[in-house]
Amino acid sequence: MRAVWSIADSIVSPLGWTTGENYTSLRQGVSGVTLQPAGRWLEEPVYASAGTLEDSEGESRLERMSILALRRTMVNQKKYVVPERTLFILSTTKGNIDALGLDRPRLHVHETAAYLAKAIGLKHSLVVSNACISGVLALIVAKRYLACGAYDHAVVLGVDVVSRFVVSGFRSLQALGASVCRPFDAQRTGINLGEAAAAMLLTTDPGLIRDRRAIRLLGAGVSNDANHISGPSRTGQELAQAIGQALQTSHLMARDISAVFAHGTATVYNDEMEAKAFTLAGLASTPVNSLKGYYGHTLGAAGVLESIIASECLHRGEMLPTYGFENLGVSSSLNVCATLQKLPGNRILKTASGFGGCNAALVLEKETNLS
Repeated sequence: MRAVWSIADSIVSPLGWTTGENYTSLRQGVSGVTLQPAGRWLEEPVYASAGTLEDSEGESRLERMSILALRRTMVNQKKYVVPERTLFILSTTKGNIDALGLDRPRLHVHETAAYLAKAIGLKHSLVVSNACISGVLALIVAKRYLACGAYDHAVVLGVDVVSRFVVSGFRSLQALGASVCRPFDAQRTGINLGEAAAAMLLTTDPGLIRDRRAIRLLGAGVSNDANHISGPSRTGQELAQAIGQALQTSHLMARDISAVFAHGTATVYNDEMEAKAFTLAGLASTPVNSLKGYYGHTLGAAGVLESIIASECLHRGEMLPTYGFENLGVSSSLNVCATLQKLPGNRILKTASGFGGCNAALVLEKETNLS
């Protein structure tokens, strides 16, 4: 099986229009979550991170954000990437769903994927839409396609936007936070929603990673707890199982993981489940963070966006704090990162969990053996 590396990326969000701009905002402790005015989506104000771009003639704001992220990821890459051997994967939960009832093109997600692939000169497209693990799962799917030789490169895009449909859905679950969300904190009140487009270029060609900052995608795991359509497992055993798969296929032990980038939505049930899962997986003392207080929950973009930021942390040798965290609010012991810290190693575990009981885990490693 061939090794797979990430060699380029870009993020478009309310915190910036490049990975560098986003990381600078995070390091300065800036949150993109603000109180959005009444009438934008609901009759009452809502805390969310939104407002990146607007619709234009012929393109939705989701598509505009996506193309901007994709083109910045692919700049200076086209001479290396052969379209016939490159797979484009779109990770999204809702796509252009805010076009429902309107005379707009590409309401169907597969149409959006084909349109975005064509915009960057690619021919083969695929959609991964599996609730909130979509982004991490899309990276896992891409890794498997590349590792088995079906393609040489993959471009993975995670994107979603905040819309009335999405906000109304989370309100119906009584999950919306009354302030900027505080993952794992005793005073957390619920989730914030957010929007972003995040893209990664993956390759199996060792020649392309020389003189670059490369991140290797190691082992991965996927599971389902079959507990409830919207409520996660109460034990955390199934996420722990996915983590165990990721460690096993990476030929690693829990002690080999330097840090965990958690899903961390700041809901009572998700944070409790994750804390139990990390304890079961032997990661209770490993530094853990969540980026949701900076970005909100960006749904299908979250796994890709947070993997890019995790990669940046690996390159810089540091661990970002969890925005708003002060006092532990879960029953299991957990080493939640509350300040900027030095990262004591080269591997980060990225986890995700979503509606329907789905879980995913992926190990990212800073490449240190380039020649």
